[in-house]
Amino acid sequence: MGKTVTTYLIDSDPKGTQYAFISNKICQMFVIPRSNLSYLNKQEKLQKPAFYILIGEDESTKPQAYIGETENFKERVKDHDNKKSFWQKALVFVSKDADMTKADVQYLEYKAVSEAQKADRFTLAENKQTPKAPNLPEYQKDAMDEFFEDIRFLASFIGCNIFEITQPKEEHLFYAKNRGCDARGFYSAAGFTILKGSIIASNMTPSFFWKEKRENLIREYTSVINGALVMNSDKTFSSPSTAADFCLGRSCNGWTIWQDKEGKTLDAVYRKQLE
Repeated sequence: MGKTVTTYLIDSDPKGTQYAFISNKICQMFVIPRSNLSYLNKQEKLQKPAFYILIGEDESTKPQAYIGETENFKERVKDHDNKKSFWQKALVFVSKDADMTKADVQYLEYKAVSEAQKADRFTLAENKQTPKAPNLPEYQKDAMDEFFEDIRFLASFIGCNIFEITQPKEEHLFYAKNRGCDARGFYSAAGFTILKGSIIASNMTPSFFWKEKRENLIREYTSVINGALVMNSDKTFSSPSTAADFCLGRSCNGWTIWQDKEGKTLDAVYRKQLE
């Protein structure tokens, strides 16, 4: 079933301040770059109870986030602006209709931290304590569970996969085995995902051109087990070739390197399907 998402670019900049909501839903997401916190002075909804995520992005390491709740985001973010250097933008979630309560946003924080930890796509280094679930009536808990699913969808809608857990089908898996590498993954709209448990090459060829970035990713995403570099979480790359480069430690064409269990290349399965 399709969904209609309304997005309003407040300053006509697709990377700037905006808000979005799903038709017939009460969850509203504001996307606020750190460079435009002055917008908080104009938006009354952001001076009320809210659930929020601060996002920091670095292509060479696992992205970082902070998940929180507040009774007044405008006031709360002042402290984050002074004390947290990593973040570039805030995703703030409020109700389009009646204001949420303190217990509501505390429950969303509890739910979000748990789901983000399961997905393991972002580092939550600034979330020092694991929040506990507040006491909510059963009907309100159900309502907040539904609200959280809208949060998950809207975050993904703007490209933030902090809550996404990959569950590929077996027939869609592809493999790369060379230079001590024994990796598996799958291709999707998000890019190519290397799966947890994959073994990647321990060294790089002299001509490999993004050594420092690969070394950073190895520190973030692998553990040494029995002398091998093993992925300790999933990692999605923007292209199959970048994923293959990372796994093999050399420059290569991911469309031909990745092959399924029948020996068909990624190119044959996906790029030839319209012929």
